[in-house]
Amino acid sequence: MSEARIKELQDLLNQYNYEYHVLDKPSIPDAEYDRLLKELMSLEEQFPALKTPDSPTQRVGGAILDSFNKVEHRTPMLSLGNAFNETDLRDFDRRIRQVVGDHISYVCELKIDGLAVSLRYENGQFIQGATRGDGSVGEDITANLKTIRSIPLRLSEPVSLEVRGEAFMSKKSFEALNAIKEEKGEELAANPRNAAAGSLRQLDPKIAASRNLDVYFYSIADVGETGVDSHSQGLDYLDKLGFKTNQERRKCTSIEEVIEFVQGWVEKRPHLPYEIDGMVIKVDSLDQQIELGTTAKSPRWAIAFKFPAEEVVTKLVDIELSVGRTGVVTPTAILEPVKVAGSTVQRASLHNEDLIREKDIRVGDYVIIKKAGDIIPEVVNVLPERRTGEEKEFNMPTHCPECESELVRLEEEVALRCINPKCPAQIREGLIHFVSRDAMNIDGLGEKVISQLFQEKLIEDVADLYKLTKEQLLSLERMGEKSATNLLSAIDVSKQNSLEKLLFGLGIRHVGAKAAKTLAQQFEAMDRLSTATKEELTAINEIGDKMADSIVTYFENEVVHELIAELKSYEVNMDYKGPKLVSITNSDSFFAGKTVVLTGKYEQLSRNEAKDKLEALGAKVAGSVSKKTDLVIAGEDAGSKLTKAQELGIEIWSEEQLLLELQK
Repeated sequence: MSEARIKELQDLLNQYNYEYHVLDKPSIPDAEYDRLLKELMSLEEQFPALKTPDSPTQRVGGAILDSFNKVEHRTPMLSLGNAFNETDLRDFDRRIRQVVGDHISYVCELKIDGLAVSLRYENGQFIQGATRGDGSVGEDITANLKTIRSIPLRLSEPVSLEVRGEAFMSKKSFEALNAIKEEKGEELAANPRNAAAGSLRQLDPKIAASRNLDVYFYSIADVGETGVDSHSQGLDYLDKLGFKTNQERRKCTSIEEVIEFVQGWVEKRPHLPYEIDGMVIKVDSLDQQIELGTTAKSPRWAIAFKFPAEEVVTKLVDIELSVGRTGVVTPTAILEPVKVAGSTVQRASLHNEDLIREKDIRVGDYVIIKKAGDIIPEVVNVLPERRTGEEKEFNMPTHCPECESELVRLEEEVALRCINPKCPAQIREGLIHFVSRDAMNIDGLGEKVISQLFQEKLIEDVADLYKLTKEQLLSLERMGEKSATNLLSAIDVSKQNSLEKLLFGLGIRHVGAKAAKTLAQQFEAMDRLSTATKEELTAINEIGDKMADSIVTYFENEVVHELIAELKSYEVNMDYKGPKLVSITNSDSFFAGKTVVLTGKYEQLSRNEAKDKLEALGAKVAGSVSKKTDLVIAGEDAGSKLTKAQELGIEIWSEEQLLLELQK
């Protein structure tokens, strides 16, 4: 009796929850829902073995976590390129048509201002959710995501898939949160986006549960055997499975339709119950998406249109100079505090000397500022009519504010640059970058500790980090015995990082985290990469001339060779530890350079095992069949992908043929 009642209550409450939070059509009063939930919680306490992972009681928040585990995304979560005006959108459309022709349609969606998340379902059950992180690796926030009532814990079909969405906090929930914070005398949350992100990164799921977060799902990471062949069809399929998608979307058959839809939402934006900061425009056809491909950072088949930023007036009280890790001297405006787009701003970028001259910006001016892309504050213009005569012109220095070396302006650059390799500011900023999360990820070595170590002359370059002693650390202000021990342990652990972490940490110009991983996969060892020619580098899809020149120049520097040798002496790993790739230019593998599609059910290999083995042999494993597909591996119950491959005359193998080739 108890088992049947528990199952009945779980099904009822999941249905009521879906009606309320996804369909926005509640069929019972809140009090009745609460009564049934209380009954279910009581029964599950009496019979804990009958509590299931998809029970509605899992949404109230569980035990406090010690930390967040790392999750590697099976399909990378790429960022989007930006468009800021109609010309940018037309340029995007032109680039698309140059590759796939004129038969094209787009899907336009609202760009929710929240936190991107990825959720995995196995046989219809929600098993794991993660943040975007660096796009390749995120944090496991499953317990917190379960508290969001619009996320289904069980789907309407027993499918296995990974979906992407945007978690957010509504304007109403944000106001309620800040009212509570104000009552408690706590610092107010800056904006709904920061509040949502902070809520999902709480180690106590009960806090996340109290924040009334919501989510809209916008894509399937890998359509697999879903039969989906377009983005719009994928959104409809998500609706069918019980996911909450944003219905304010439109399929457009021309860029004119896209521009009309975008411009309409510029006006309607303030009336939404949640924040949006733009629109996302995607090519609808998945085959065309595959044909267009991606860069190291972004898909070529999608773009984010950013809405015009809010502008406000404030006074510029000073201009400060900072020297970055590449030696660029950047002027920053110090402002009288002012609220812009939901947060208080006191500093704004001035970019370079040319901008200051062009806009005739003076210390003491009243200026118009905005947040570029609603994120980075910048000075748009000055109000000369409000000048009193006491304003002062600003002149960039001729020498570095940190080391007094003469500043230079390199060819084709607008920035002034300090080219002294021993400039303290560059070294300090480089050290801060080296220990950051996306680089060597040395926990406890933040900006303040690095600055202290540098100021006390305990470190001069990144290699010095690996010879620090406990006695040296204990000499620092506010550094206790336990903190020192933990920090030394974190430094020691970082020695085992895979090569891409070290490459990114070294701060090679133009080499970001994604490019560092590509280089590590292709060359596998620091010694091989350090002797690579420009031709070898540009043979890699994602490496262009500028990046290749930068890498070659970096490794030609004798100081760099000495640094790497020193890091080796401290046993810092110099090899790639991820799934191995075979260089396409040199490989004798049958699969090198081929685009392969997996379909159907395999008996001896899982889909992920097959994918890993093929990628290790230089293949590109795609999610759907197109004219660029070289080979389809068809297992049992292969569906539409097999049919399409047959129609296009693409070579088709069985699982047995694949295994035979893998054994060679």
